[in-house]
Amino acid sequence: MEKERLDVYLSTLMPPLPPELVEIERAARTEGVPVLRKDSQHLLRILIAMQAPRRILEIGTAVGFSASFMALLDTNVKITTLELDERAAARAETNFEALGLAERISLIRGDAAETLKGLTGPFDFVFMDAAKGQYLVYFKEVKRLLVPGGLLFTDNCLQEGTLLESRFAVKRRDRTIHERMREYLETVFHDPDFVSDLIDSGDGVLVSKRIH
Repeated sequence: MEKERLDVYLSTLMPPLPPELVEIERAARTEGVPVLRKDSQHLLRILIAMQAPRRILEIGTAVGFSASFMALLDTNVKITTLELDERAAARAETNFEALGLAERISLIRGDAAETLKGLTGPFDFVFMDAAKGQYLVYFKEVKRLLVPGGLLFTDNCLQEGTLLESRFAVKRRDRTIHERMREYLETVFHDPDFVSDLIDSGDGVLVSKRIH
């Protein structure tokens, strides 16, 4: 079965998003702002339900769609989300207010490579979707902040399929990200404190459970 047809069918089975969140998603896609893809939304929904986290860390807020999506899945969850871009952060805060989520979502502005160092945690779920070339930098802090038994959800790992290509087949301007993403995946997969799987959802999702 074609993946696109399966995604459409799954969308008919899943609970509908609130109209306000649908509008945030529509506006983001229209403007070319990256938003969690539909099949990855389904995956995230089941993982949140299974994990039942109480404190979530999101690295990369954008306009706030993913943080809002996670907050609406469980009214007991509180989210800390990090965003570098000031305009995106301002829009995200407006969206959180519109959805009535401002009291449960705390947005921290700045470079995540630095703001992560100021967090004490602990968190039992981490959603990572920020600068792809910095994933390995973020991971070092995530290890410190994520509790044993916690889950790490890393989005956009396949880089539209280019990750599977030789570095020489990748455009020169993309080679650094290509190399860093491969290094990130190898590091996490070989980390004895985690068990991981790379799932063909969206643009590739790495799901990692901290076991120690």
